[in-house]
Amino acid sequence: MRRVRLHRDLPVPMPDGVTLLADHYAPAAGGRAPVILMRSPYGRRGLFGWLYGRGFARQGFHVVIQSCRGGFGSGGLPDPLGDEHDDGLATVAWLREQPWYGGSFAMFGPSYLGYTQWAIAPYAGPDLKAMAVQITASQFRDAAYVGGAFALESALSWTTLTDAMSRRFGGAALWTAPRLTRRAVLSGRPVAELDLVSAGRPLPFFQDLVTHHADPAVPYWDKRDFSLKVGDVDAAVTMLGGWYDVFLPWQLKDYAALRAAGRRPYLTIGPWYHIDTRHGRPTMAEASAWFRAHLLGDMSRLRPDPVRIYVTGAEEWRDHPDWPVPGMREQRWHLQQGFGLGPERVGTGGPQESEPDRFRYHPAHPTPVIGGPVLLGDSRPRDQRRLEQRRDVLVYSSPALESAVEMIGPVRAELFVRSSTPYVDVVARVCDVWPDGRSFNVCEGVRRLGPSTDDVRRVEFDLWPIAHRFRRDHRIRVHVAAGAYPTIARNPGTGDPLGAGGAMVPNDIEVFHSPDRPSAVVLPLCSWPHSVRRTRSPNAAAFPRSGRYAPAAPPDDGAHSCAPRG
Repeated sequence: MRRVRLHRDLPVPMPDGVTLLADHYAPAAGGRAPVILMRSPYGRRGLFGWLYGRGFARQGFHVVIQSCRGGFGSGGLPDPLGDEHDDGLATVAWLREQPWYGGSFAMFGPSYLGYTQWAIAPYAGPDLKAMAVQITASQFRDAAYVGGAFALESALSWTTLTDAMSRRFGGAALWTAPRLTRRAVLSGRPVAELDLVSAGRPLPFFQDLVTHHADPAVPYWDKRDFSLKVGDVDAAVTMLGGWYDVFLPWQLKDYAALRAAGRRPYLTIGPWYHIDTRHGRPTMAEASAWFRAHLLGDMSRLRPDPVRIYVTGAEEWRDHPDWPVPGMREQRWHLQQGFGLGPERVGTGGPQESEPDRFRYHPAHPTPVIGGPVLLGDSRPRDQRRLEQRRDVLVYSSPALESAVEMIGPVRAELFVRSSTPYVDVVARVCDVWPDGRSFNVCEGVRRLGPSTDDVRRVEFDLWPIAHRFRRDHRIRVHVAAGAYPTIARNPGTGDPLGAGGAMVPNDIEVFHSPDRPSAVVLPLCSWPHSVRRTRSPNAAAFPRSGRYAPAAPPDDGAHSCAPRG
Protein backbone atom coordinates (compact mmCIF):
# COMPACT_ATOMS: atom_id res chain seq x y z
CA MET A 1 0.00 0.00 0.00
CA ARG A 2 1.46 3.35 -1.02
CA ARG A 3 1.89 6.07 1.56
CA VAL A 4 0.15 9.43 1.10
CA ARG A 5 1.25 12.99 1.85
CA LEU A 6 -1.46 15.50 2.75
CA HIS A 7 -1.20 19.26 2.17
CA ARG A 8 -4.10 21.12 3.74
CA ASP A 9 -5.77 24.44 2.95
CA LEU A 10 -4.11 25.27 -0.34
CA PRO A 11 -5.40 28.66 -1.57
CA VAL A 12 -6.97 28.60 -5.03
CA PRO A 13 -7.64 32.12 -6.40
CA MET A 14 -10.81 32.88 -8.34
CA PRO A 15 -11.00 35.61 -11.02
CA ASP A 16 -13.20 37.83 -8.79
CA GLY A 17 -10.60 37.84 -5.99
CA VAL A 18 -12.25 35.20 -3.81
CA THR A 19 -10.00 32.40 -2.51
CA LEU A 20 -11.23 28.81 -2.26
CA LEU A 21 -9.43 26.23 -0.11
CA ALA A 22 -8.37 22.77 -1.20
CA ASP A 23 -6.62 19.76 0.33
CA HIS A 24 -4.04 17.93 -1.77
CA TYR A 25 -3.42 14.20 -1.28
CA ALA A 26 -0.23 13.13 -3.02
CA PRO A 27 1.61 9.81 -3.31
CA ALA A 28 4.60 9.89 -0.99
CA ALA A 29 6.99 9.68 -3.94
CA GLY A 30 5.65 12.95 -5.30
CA GLY A 31 6.36 13.91 -8.88
CA ARG A 32 4.04 14.51 -11.79
CA ALA A 33 1.01 12.25 -12.12
CA PRO A 34 -2.64 12.43 -13.21
CA VAL A 35 -4.97 14.36 -10.90
CA ILE A 36 -8.42 13.52 -9.58
CA LEU A 37 -10.47 16.62 -8.75
CA MET A 38 -13.40 16.76 -6.34
CA ARG A 39 -15.34 19.95 -5.60
CA SER A 40 -17.63 19.68 -2.57
CA PRO A 41 -20.02 21.82 -0.51
CA TYR A 42 -19.78 19.31 2.36
CA GLY A 43 -16.22 19.83 3.53
CA ARG A 44 -12.89 18.24 2.65
CA ARG A 45 -12.04 16.00 5.57
CA GLY A 46 -13.30 13.24 7.79
CA LEU A 47 -14.42 9.97 6.27
CA PHE A 48 -14.79 11.48 2.81
CA GLY A 49 -11.21 12.65 2.66
CA TRP A 50 -9.90 9.42 4.14
CA LEU A 51 -11.90 7.14 1.86
CA TYR A 52 -11.50 8.95 -1.46
CA GLY A 53 -8.59 11.36 -0.96
CA ARG A 54 -6.25 8.79 0.52
CA GLY A 55 -7.85 5.94 -1.37
CA PHE A 56 -7.10 7.36 -4.83
CA ALA A 57 -3.73 8.78 -3.81
CA ARG A 58 -2.61 5.29 -2.72
CA GLN A 59 -3.22 4.20 -6.31
CA GLY A 60 -0.70 6.76 -7.58
CA PHE A 61 -2.96 9.74 -8.33
CA HIS A 62 -2.77 13.27 -7.02
CA VAL A 63 -6.12 14.11 -5.45
CA VAL A 64 -7.48 17.62 -4.91
CA ILE A 65 -10.60 18.08 -2.76
CA GLN A 66 -11.84 21.65 -2.80
CA SER A 67 -14.58 23.31 -0.76
CA CYS A 68 -17.07 25.19 -2.88
CA ARG A 69 -17.55 28.91 -2.47
CA GLY A 70 -18.81 30.11 0.90
CA GLY A 71 -18.24 26.97 2.94
CA PHE A 72 -15.60 25.26 5.11
CA GLY A 73 -13.05 28.06 4.85
CA SER A 74 -13.56 28.97 1.19
CA GLY A 75 -14.32 32.62 0.63
CA GLY A 76 -17.31 34.33 -0.92
CA LEU A 77 -21.01 33.85 -0.37
CA PRO A 78 -22.61 30.50 -1.15
CA ASP A 79 -24.87 30.48 -4.20
CA PRO A 80 -25.76 26.81 -4.67
CA LEU A 81 -25.54 25.69 -8.31
CA GLY A 82 -24.78 29.22 -9.45
CA ASP A 83 -20.97 29.51 -9.24
CA GLU A 84 -19.81 25.99 -10.08
CA HIS A 85 -19.11 26.66 -13.76
CA ASP A 86 -16.84 29.67 -13.27
CA ASP A 87 -15.22 28.45 -10.06
CA GLY A 88 -14.66 24.98 -11.48
CA LEU A 89 -12.91 26.23 -14.62
CA ALA A 90 -10.75 28.59 -12.54
CA THR A 91 -9.76 25.65 -10.37
CA VAL A 92 -8.77 23.62 -13.44
CA ALA A 93 -6.63 26.53 -14.64
CA TRP A 94 -4.91 26.57 -11.23
CA LEU A 95 -4.33 22.80 -11.41
CA ARG A 96 -2.49 23.13 -14.70
CA GLU A 97 -0.02 25.52 -13.09
CA GLN A 98 1.01 23.12 -10.31
CA PRO A 99 4.42 21.46 -10.65
CA TRP A 100 2.93 18.04 -9.84
CA TYR A 101 0.24 18.23 -12.52
CA GLY A 102 0.84 15.32 -14.89
CA GLY A 103 -0.94 16.71 -17.94
CA SER A 104 -4.29 14.96 -17.44
CA PHE A 105 -7.04 14.88 -14.87
CA ALA A 106 -10.32 13.21 -13.98
CA MET A 107 -13.24 14.24 -11.80
CA PHE A 108 -15.10 12.26 -9.17
CA GLY A 109 -18.00 12.54 -6.79
CA PRO A 110 -21.64 11.88 -5.90
CA SER A 111 -24.69 14.12 -5.76
CA TYR A 112 -23.67 17.80 -5.72
CA LEU A 113 -20.06 16.76 -6.43
CA GLY A 114 -21.33 15.12 -9.61
CA TYR A 115 -23.18 18.28 -10.59
CA THR A 116 -19.94 20.28 -10.25
CA GLN A 117 -18.41 17.89 -12.79
CA TRP A 118 -21.15 18.45 -15.38
CA ALA A 119 -20.84 22.21 -14.80
CA ILE A 120 -17.38 22.28 -16.40
CA ALA A 121 -17.00 19.02 -18.33
CA PRO A 122 -17.97 20.36 -21.78
CA TYR A 123 -15.55 23.26 -21.38
CA ALA A 124 -12.61 21.75 -19.48
CA GLY A 125 -10.38 20.88 -22.43
CA PRO A 126 -8.81 17.71 -23.79
CA ASP A 127 -6.78 16.97 -20.66
CA LEU A 128 -10.02 16.01 -18.88
CA LYS A 129 -9.86 12.30 -19.60
CA ALA A 130 -12.50 10.73 -17.33
CA MET A 131 -15.45 11.39 -15.04
CA ALA A 132 -17.06 9.19 -12.40
CA VAL A 133 -20.44 10.59 -11.36
CA GLN A 134 -22.78 8.98 -8.83
CA ILE A 135 -26.42 9.62 -7.85
CA THR A 136 -26.48 12.94 -9.69
CA ALA A 137 -27.48 14.72 -12.89
CA SER A 138 -26.42 17.61 -15.10
CA GLN A 139 -29.32 19.74 -13.86
CA PHE A 140 -31.28 19.70 -10.60
CA ARG A 141 -34.30 21.75 -11.70
CA ASP A 142 -36.40 18.75 -12.71
CA ALA A 143 -35.62 16.92 -9.48
CA ALA A 144 -36.69 20.03 -7.52
CA TYR A 145 -39.95 20.21 -9.50
CA VAL A 146 -40.89 16.62 -10.26
CA GLY A 147 -43.45 16.71 -13.04
CA GLY A 148 -43.91 20.39 -12.23
CA ALA A 149 -44.72 19.69 -8.56
CA PHE A 150 -42.34 21.11 -5.95
CA ALA A 151 -40.24 18.38 -4.28
CA LEU A 152 -40.80 19.92 -0.88
CA GLU A 153 -39.19 17.40 1.45
CA SER A 154 -35.98 17.02 -0.57
CA ALA A 155 -35.57 20.76 -1.18
CA LEU A 156 -36.17 21.70 2.45
CA SER A 157 -34.03 18.90 3.87
CA TRP A 158 -31.02 19.78 1.66
CA THR A 159 -31.12 23.49 2.47
CA THR A 160 -31.59 22.68 6.17
CA LEU A 161 -28.67 20.24 5.98
CA THR A 162 -26.22 22.65 4.36
CA ASP A 163 -27.21 25.42 6.76
CA ALA A 164 -26.70 23.17 9.77
CA MET A 165 -23.33 21.92 8.46
CA SER A 166 -21.99 25.47 8.62
CA ARG A 167 -22.84 25.76 12.30
CA ARG A 168 -21.39 24.32 15.50
CA PHE A 169 -21.81 20.53 15.71
CA GLY A 170 -22.48 20.50 11.97
CA GLY A 171 -21.25 16.93 11.74
CA ALA A 172 -24.60 15.75 13.11
CA ALA A 173 -26.58 17.57 10.42
CA LEU A 174 -27.12 14.48 8.28
CA TRP A 175 -29.16 12.99 11.13
CA THR A 176 -30.84 16.14 12.45
CA ALA A 177 -31.87 17.72 9.13
CA PRO A 178 -34.47 15.04 8.18
CA ARG A 179 -36.12 15.29 11.60
CA LEU A 180 -36.19 19.10 11.47
CA THR A 181 -37.63 18.93 7.97
CA ARG A 182 -40.37 16.51 8.97
CA ARG A 183 -41.30 18.75 11.92
CA ALA A 184 -41.52 21.73 9.54
CA VAL A 185 -43.70 20.09 6.90
CA LEU A 186 -46.12 18.89 9.58
CA SER A 187 -46.37 22.37 11.13
CA GLY A 188 -49.10 23.60 8.77
CA ARG A 189 -47.15 26.76 7.92
CA PRO A 190 -47.11 28.09 4.32
CA VAL A 191 -44.34 26.67 2.14
CA ALA A 192 -42.42 29.96 2.12
CA GLU A 193 -42.15 29.85 5.94
CA LEU A 194 -41.06 26.26 6.40
CA ASP A 195 -37.36 27.15 6.52
CA LEU A 196 -38.11 29.30 9.57
CA VAL A 197 -39.31 26.13 11.31
CA SER A 198 -36.53 23.80 10.16
CA ALA A 199 -33.57 26.20 10.42
CA GLY A 200 -34.81 29.10 12.52
CA ARG A 201 -34.16 31.63 9.76
CA PRO A 202 -34.79 32.19 6.05
CA LEU A 203 -32.63 30.01 3.82
CA PRO A 204 -31.79 31.88 0.59
CA PHE A 205 -31.56 28.83 -1.68
CA PHE A 206 -34.86 27.44 -0.40
CA GLN A 207 -36.48 30.80 -1.03
CA ASP A 208 -34.97 30.81 -4.53
CA LEU A 209 -36.47 27.40 -5.25
CA VAL A 210 -39.87 28.50 -3.99
CA THR A 211 -39.74 31.62 -6.16
CA HIS A 212 -38.17 30.32 -9.39
CA HIS A 213 -40.53 27.65 -10.60
CA ALA A 214 -40.06 24.67 -12.89
CA ASP A 215 -40.13 26.46 -16.24
CA PRO A 216 -36.65 26.04 -17.81
CA ALA A 217 -37.14 29.40 -19.53
CA VAL A 218 -36.95 31.19 -16.18
CA PRO A 219 -33.62 33.12 -16.28
CA TYR A 220 -32.64 31.80 -12.85
CA TRP A 221 -31.90 28.40 -14.41
CA ASP A 222 -29.80 29.70 -17.32
CA LYS A 223 -26.45 29.23 -15.58
CA ARG A 224 -27.58 26.25 -13.52
CA ASP A 225 -28.64 23.78 -16.23
CA PHE A 226 -25.92 21.92 -18.15
CA SER A 227 -28.11 19.20 -19.66
CA LEU A 228 -27.98 20.64 -23.18
CA LYS A 229 -24.17 20.32 -23.23
CA VAL A 230 -23.87 16.72 -22.00
CA GLY A 231 -23.44 15.41 -25.55
CA ASP A 232 -20.43 17.70 -26.00
CA VAL A 233 -18.45 15.99 -23.24
CA ASP A 234 -15.46 14.14 -24.73
CA ALA A 235 -14.22 12.65 -21.45
CA ALA A 236 -15.01 9.00 -20.71
CA VAL A 237 -17.96 8.89 -18.28
CA THR A 238 -19.03 6.21 -15.85
CA MET A 239 -22.27 6.64 -13.90
CA LEU A 240 -23.63 4.99 -10.78
CA GLY A 241 -27.23 5.39 -9.65
CA GLY A 242 -29.90 3.78 -7.50
CA TRP A 243 -33.41 2.61 -8.27
CA TYR A 244 -34.65 4.62 -5.28
CA ASP A 245 -32.52 7.73 -5.87
CA VAL A 246 -34.13 11.14 -6.42
CA PHE A 247 -31.91 11.89 -9.45
CA LEU A 248 -32.20 8.60 -11.35
CA PRO A 249 -34.58 9.70 -14.16
CA TRP A 250 -32.38 12.64 -15.08
CA GLN A 251 -29.16 10.67 -14.69
CA LEU A 252 -30.54 8.29 -17.31
CA LYS A 253 -31.32 11.25 -19.57
CA ASP A 254 -27.64 12.20 -19.31
CA TYR A 255 -26.71 8.65 -20.25
CA ALA A 256 -29.06 8.83 -23.26
CA ALA A 257 -27.55 12.16 -24.34
CA LEU A 258 -24.06 10.66 -24.31
CA ARG A 259 -25.23 7.62 -26.29
CA ALA A 260 -26.97 9.85 -28.85
CA ALA A 261 -23.67 11.71 -29.30
CA GLY A 262 -21.88 8.44 -30.08
CA ARG A 263 -20.21 8.05 -26.68
CA ARG A 264 -19.99 4.76 -24.76
CA PRO A 265 -20.55 5.62 -21.10
CA TYR A 266 -20.73 2.95 -18.42
CA LEU A 267 -23.80 2.73 -16.22
CA THR A 268 -24.40 0.93 -12.91
CA ILE A 269 -27.78 0.98 -11.13
CA GLY A 270 -28.18 -0.79 -7.81
CA PRO A 271 -30.88 -1.24 -5.13
CA TRP A 272 -29.83 1.98 -3.44
CA TYR A 273 -31.30 5.27 -2.27
CA HIS A 274 -29.50 8.60 -2.21
CA ILE A 275 -27.71 8.47 1.15
CA ASP A 276 -27.40 4.68 1.16
CA THR A 277 -23.98 3.68 2.49
CA ARG A 278 -24.15 0.42 0.52
CA HIS A 279 -23.15 2.11 -2.73
CA GLY A 280 -19.84 3.32 -1.26
CA ARG A 281 -17.92 0.15 -2.05
CA PRO A 282 -19.15 -0.21 -5.67
CA THR A 283 -18.51 3.51 -6.18
CA MET A 284 -14.85 3.16 -5.25
CA ALA A 285 -14.37 -0.06 -7.22
CA GLU A 286 -15.98 1.28 -10.40
CA ALA A 287 -14.23 4.65 -10.24
CA SER A 288 -10.81 3.10 -9.56
CA ALA A 289 -11.14 0.79 -12.55
CA TRP A 290 -12.32 3.70 -14.71
CA PHE A 291 -9.48 6.03 -13.74
CA ARG A 292 -6.84 3.35 -14.14
CA ALA A 293 -8.19 2.64 -17.61
CA HIS A 294 -8.43 6.22 -18.85
CA LEU A 295 -5.57 7.87 -16.96
CA LEU A 296 -3.04 5.03 -16.76
CA GLY A 297 -4.00 2.81 -19.69
CA ASP A 298 -4.76 -0.23 -17.51
CA MET A 299 -7.96 -1.71 -18.99
CA SER A 300 -7.82 -4.98 -17.04
CA ARG A 301 -10.47 -4.07 -14.47
CA LEU A 302 -13.17 -2.87 -16.87
CA ARG A 303 -16.14 -5.16 -17.36
CA PRO A 304 -16.94 -6.22 -20.94
CA ASP A 305 -20.47 -4.78 -21.03
CA PRO A 306 -21.09 -1.14 -20.13
CA VAL A 307 -24.41 -1.51 -18.30
CA ARG A 308 -24.79 -3.31 -14.97
CA ILE A 309 -28.17 -3.35 -13.21
CA TYR A 310 -29.61 -4.99 -10.14
CA VAL A 311 -32.99 -6.64 -10.73
CA THR A 312 -35.12 -6.22 -7.63
CA GLY A 313 -37.45 -9.09 -6.90
CA ALA A 314 -34.96 -11.42 -8.60
CA GLU A 315 -32.14 -10.13 -6.33
CA GLU A 316 -29.53 -10.45 -9.09
CA TRP A 317 -26.94 -8.32 -10.85
CA ARG A 318 -27.06 -8.39 -14.65
CA ASP A 319 -24.71 -7.03 -17.33
CA HIS A 320 -26.15 -5.63 -20.57
CA PRO A 321 -24.79 -3.86 -23.67
CA ASP A 322 -27.03 -0.77 -23.32
CA TRP A 323 -29.93 0.96 -21.60
CA PRO A 324 -32.82 0.50 -22.18
CA VAL A 325 -31.85 -3.16 -22.31
CA PRO A 326 -32.21 -4.91 -25.69
CA GLY A 327 -35.41 -6.94 -26.03
CA MET A 328 -37.58 -4.64 -23.92
CA ARG A 329 -41.03 -3.83 -25.32
CA GLU A 330 -43.74 -1.62 -23.90
CA GLN A 331 -46.87 -3.28 -22.54
CA ARG A 332 -49.98 -1.31 -21.58
CA TRP A 333 -51.68 -2.37 -18.35
CA HIS A 334 -55.19 -0.91 -18.38
CA LEU A 335 -57.17 0.34 -15.42
CA GLN A 336 -60.44 -1.62 -15.49
CA GLN A 337 -63.95 -1.49 -14.13
CA GLY A 338 -64.18 -2.78 -10.58
CA PHE A 339 -60.62 -1.62 -9.81
CA GLY A 340 -59.02 -4.31 -11.92
CA LEU A 341 -55.76 -4.04 -13.84
CA GLY A 342 -54.76 -6.07 -16.87
CA PRO A 343 -52.44 -6.08 -19.87
CA GLU A 344 -53.68 -5.11 -23.30
CA ARG A 345 -54.29 -8.26 -25.30
CA VAL A 346 -54.57 -8.68 -29.06
CA GLY A 347 -58.20 -8.63 -30.25
CA THR A 348 -59.76 -7.46 -26.97
CA GLY A 349 -60.00 -3.81 -27.96
CA GLY A 350 -58.74 -2.61 -24.63
CA PRO A 351 -60.96 -1.82 -21.62
CA GLN A 352 -64.73 -2.27 -21.63
CA GLU A 353 -67.25 0.55 -21.41
CA SER A 354 -67.53 1.69 -17.80
CA GLU A 355 -68.19 4.63 -15.55
CA PRO A 356 -65.21 6.59 -14.18
CA ASP A 357 -63.95 6.12 -10.64
CA ARG A 358 -64.13 9.12 -8.33
CA PHE A 359 -62.40 10.47 -5.26
CA ARG A 360 -62.05 13.76 -3.44
CA TYR A 361 -58.70 15.34 -2.63
CA HIS A 362 -58.64 17.92 0.16
CA PRO A 363 -55.38 19.91 0.39
CA ALA A 364 -56.04 20.72 4.04
CA HIS A 365 -55.66 16.95 4.66
CA PRO A 366 -53.25 16.03 1.85
CA THR A 367 -52.80 12.46 0.73
CA PRO A 368 -49.61 11.27 2.45
CA VAL A 369 -46.81 9.22 0.98
CA ILE A 370 -45.20 6.08 2.36
CA GLY A 371 -41.67 5.65 1.02
CA GLY A 372 -40.58 6.73 -2.44
CA PRO A 373 -37.45 8.65 -3.48
CA VAL A 374 -36.37 11.46 -1.16
CA LEU A 375 -32.98 13.06 -0.74
CA LEU A 376 -32.09 12.41 2.90
CA GLY A 377 -34.30 9.48 3.84
CA ASP A 378 -34.31 5.71 3.49
CA SER A 379 -36.25 5.33 0.24
CA ARG A 380 -36.42 1.55 0.05
CA PRO A 381 -39.86 0.08 -0.69
CA ARG A 382 -42.45 0.21 2.08
CA ASP A 383 -45.68 -1.69 2.70
CA GLN A 384 -48.48 0.47 1.24
CA ARG A 385 -51.51 -1.23 2.81
CA ARG A 386 -52.22 1.61 5.21
CA LEU A 387 -52.18 4.13 2.36
CA GLU A 388 -54.42 1.90 0.23
CA GLN A 389 -57.18 2.14 2.85
CA ARG A 390 -57.63 5.86 2.23
CA ARG A 391 -60.61 7.13 0.28
CA ASP A 392 -58.44 9.58 -1.66
CA VAL A 393 -56.35 6.79 -3.25
CA LEU A 394 -57.72 4.64 -6.09
CA VAL A 395 -56.24 1.12 -6.13
CA TYR A 396 -56.24 -1.11 -9.23
CA SER A 397 -54.96 -4.69 -8.99
CA SER A 398 -54.22 -7.46 -11.46
CA PRO A 399 -55.11 -11.11 -10.85
CA ALA A 400 -52.34 -13.26 -9.40
CA LEU A 401 -49.62 -13.80 -11.99
CA GLU A 402 -49.50 -17.30 -13.45
CA SER A 403 -45.76 -16.95 -14.05
CA ALA A 404 -43.19 -14.38 -13.09
CA VAL A 405 -42.57 -11.42 -15.40
CA GLU A 406 -39.69 -8.98 -15.49
CA MET A 407 -40.11 -5.29 -16.22
CA ILE A 408 -36.83 -3.55 -17.06
CA GLY A 409 -36.83 -0.03 -18.46
CA PRO A 410 -38.76 3.25 -18.41
CA VAL A 411 -42.30 3.43 -17.03
CA ARG A 412 -44.99 5.95 -17.82
CA ALA A 413 -48.66 6.61 -17.05
CA GLU A 414 -51.37 7.64 -19.53
CA LEU A 415 -54.43 8.63 -17.51
CA PHE A 416 -57.68 10.32 -18.50
CA VAL A 417 -58.91 12.56 -15.70
CA ARG A 418 -61.46 15.25 -14.99
CA SER A 419 -61.21 17.53 -11.97
CA SER A 420 -63.51 20.09 -10.42
CA THR A 421 -60.69 22.65 -10.33
CA PRO A 422 -58.11 23.00 -13.10
CA TYR A 423 -55.22 23.01 -10.62
CA VAL A 424 -54.56 19.41 -9.72
CA ASP A 425 -51.72 16.93 -9.25
CA VAL A 426 -51.99 13.45 -10.71
CA VAL A 427 -49.93 10.81 -8.90
CA ALA A 428 -49.41 7.24 -10.13
CA ARG A 429 -47.59 4.44 -8.33
CA VAL A 430 -46.82 0.84 -9.30
CA CYS A 431 -46.70 -1.75 -6.51
CA ASP A 432 -45.78 -5.42 -6.15
CA VAL A 433 -48.41 -7.27 -4.09
CA TRP A 434 -47.29 -10.42 -2.30
CA PRO A 435 -49.53 -13.47 -1.79
CA ASP A 436 -49.90 -12.55 1.91
CA GLY A 437 -51.26 -9.11 0.96
CA ARG A 438 -48.21 -6.94 1.51
CA SER A 439 -47.99 -4.25 -1.14
CA PHE A 440 -44.57 -2.73 -1.83
CA ASN A 441 -44.07 0.37 -3.95
CA VAL A 442 -41.86 -0.20 -7.00
CA CYS A 443 -41.96 3.20 -8.72
CA GLU A 444 -43.98 6.40 -8.81
CA GLY A 445 -44.42 9.68 -10.65
CA VAL A 446 -46.46 12.89 -10.65
CA ARG A 447 -47.71 15.55 -13.03
CA ARG A 448 -48.97 18.98 -11.92
CA LEU A 449 -51.72 20.41 -14.13
CA GLY A 450 -52.97 23.92 -14.72
CA PRO A 451 -55.90 25.40 -16.64
CA SER A 452 -57.04 23.57 -19.77
CA THR A 453 -59.80 23.91 -22.35
CA ASP A 454 -60.42 20.16 -22.20
CA ASP A 455 -63.12 18.77 -19.95
CA VAL A 456 -61.40 15.38 -19.70
CA ARG A 457 -57.64 15.59 -19.93
CA ARG A 458 -55.21 12.98 -21.16
CA VAL A 459 -52.31 13.15 -18.70
CA GLU A 460 -49.06 11.45 -19.67
CA PHE A 461 -46.03 11.45 -17.40
CA ASP A 462 -42.98 9.39 -16.51
CA LEU A 463 -42.58 7.30 -13.39
CA TRP A 464 -39.21 6.20 -12.04
CA PRO A 465 -37.58 3.55 -14.27
CA ILE A 466 -37.42 0.03 -12.91
CA ALA A 467 -35.74 -3.35 -13.16
CA HIS A 468 -38.04 -5.62 -11.23
CA ARG A 469 -39.29 -9.20 -11.27
CA PHE A 470 -42.93 -9.63 -10.32
CA ARG A 471 -42.96 -13.21 -9.09
CA ARG A 472 -45.46 -15.94 -9.74
CA ASP A 473 -48.60 -15.61 -7.58
CA HIS A 474 -47.86 -11.92 -7.00
CA ARG A 475 -50.09 -9.16 -8.36
CA ILE A 476 -49.28 -5.86 -10.05
CA ARG A 477 -51.05 -2.91 -8.49
CA VAL A 478 -51.44 0.74 -9.51
CA HIS A 479 -52.35 3.68 -7.26
CA VAL A 480 -53.91 6.87 -8.59
CA ALA A 481 -54.03 9.86 -6.23
CA ALA A 482 -53.71 13.65 -6.20
CA GLY A 483 -51.07 14.07 -3.54
CA ALA A 484 -47.92 12.56 -2.05
CA TYR A 485 -47.19 14.79 0.92
CA PRO A 486 -44.60 15.82 1.99
CA THR A 487 -42.52 14.41 -0.88
CA ILE A 488 -44.30 16.97 -3.05
CA ALA A 489 -45.93 20.16 -1.81
CA ARG A 490 -49.70 20.05 -1.50
CA ASN A 491 -51.66 21.57 -4.39
CA PRO A 492 -54.15 24.10 -2.89
CA GLY A 493 -56.32 23.94 -6.01
CA THR A 494 -56.29 27.72 -6.45
CA GLY A 495 -53.33 28.37 -8.73
CA ASP A 496 -51.82 30.68 -6.11
CA PRO A 497 -48.01 31.00 -6.01
CA LEU A 498 -46.18 28.11 -4.37
CA GLY A 499 -45.08 29.96 -1.26
CA ALA A 500 -48.38 31.62 -0.45
CA GLY A 501 -50.71 30.52 2.29
CA GLY A 502 -54.43 31.13 2.15
CA ALA A 503 -57.42 29.30 0.77
CA MET A 504 -57.42 25.60 -0.07
CA VAL A 505 -60.04 24.20 -2.44
CA PRO A 506 -61.17 20.56 -2.35
CA ASN A 507 -60.95 18.82 -5.70
CA ASP A 508 -63.34 16.17 -7.00
CA ILE A 509 -61.45 13.97 -9.45
CA GLU A 510 -62.64 11.34 -11.91
CA VAL A 511 -60.42 8.70 -13.53
CA PHE A 512 -61.71 7.16 -16.76
CA HIS A 513 -61.11 3.64 -18.12
CA SER A 514 -63.34 3.25 -21.17
CA PRO A 515 -62.57 2.36 -24.81
CA ASP A 516 -62.30 6.01 -25.82
CA ARG A 517 -60.45 6.99 -22.62
CA PRO A 518 -58.22 3.99 -21.83
CA SER A 519 -56.20 4.92 -18.76
CA ALA A 520 -53.13 2.73 -18.42
CA VAL A 521 -49.62 2.39 -17.09
CA VAL A 522 -47.04 1.46 -19.71
CA LEU A 523 -44.57 -1.09 -18.36
CA PRO A 524 -41.27 -2.30 -19.91
CA LEU A 525 -41.83 -6.00 -20.47
CA CYS A 526 -38.85 -8.27 -21.06
CA SER A 527 -40.27 -11.26 -22.81
CA TRP A 528 -37.96 -14.14 -23.58
CA PRO A 529 -36.56 -16.79 -21.25
CA HIS A 530 -32.94 -17.17 -20.36
CA SER A 531 -30.72 -18.87 -17.83
CA VAL A 532 -30.04 -16.26 -15.19
CA ARG A 533 -26.59 -15.96 -13.66
CA ARG A 534 -24.94 -13.28 -11.61
CA THR A 535 -22.10 -11.18 -12.93
CA ARG A 536 -18.63 -12.71 -12.77
CA SER A 537 -16.69 -9.84 -14.35
CA PRO A 538 -13.92 -7.75 -12.70
CA ASN A 539 -14.95 -5.97 -9.48
CA ALA A 540 -17.78 -8.49 -8.95
CA ALA A 541 -16.88 -8.71 -5.26
CA ALA A 542 -18.01 -5.10 -4.82
CA PHE A 543 -21.55 -6.07 -5.85
CA PRO A 544 -22.95 -8.39 -3.17
CA ARG A 545 -26.47 -9.74 -3.22
CA SER A 546 -28.07 -6.83 -1.39
CA GLY A 547 -31.11 -4.63 -1.39
CA ARG A 548 -33.58 -7.41 -0.66
CA TYR A 549 -36.73 -6.21 1.04
CA ALA A 550 -38.45 -9.63 1.13
CA PRO A 551 -37.46 -13.28 0.68
CA ALA A 552 -35.87 -14.21 -2.61
CA ALA A 553 -37.90 -15.87 -5.34
CA PRO A 554 -37.54 -19.63 -5.84
CA PRO A 555 -35.26 -20.48 -8.76
CA ASP A 556 -37.97 -22.32 -10.73
CA ASP A 557 -40.75 -19.72 -10.73
CA GLY A 558 -41.11 -19.60 -14.50
CA ALA A 559 -39.56 -16.17 -14.99
CA HIS A 560 -39.29 -14.58 -18.41
CA SER A 561 -36.87 -11.73 -18.88
CA CYS A 562 -34.44 -9.92 -21.13
CA ALA A 563 -31.27 -11.90 -21.65
CA PRO A 564 -28.31 -10.38 -19.80
CA ARG A 565 -24.66 -11.02 -20.27
CA GLY A 566 -22.49 -12.81 -17.78
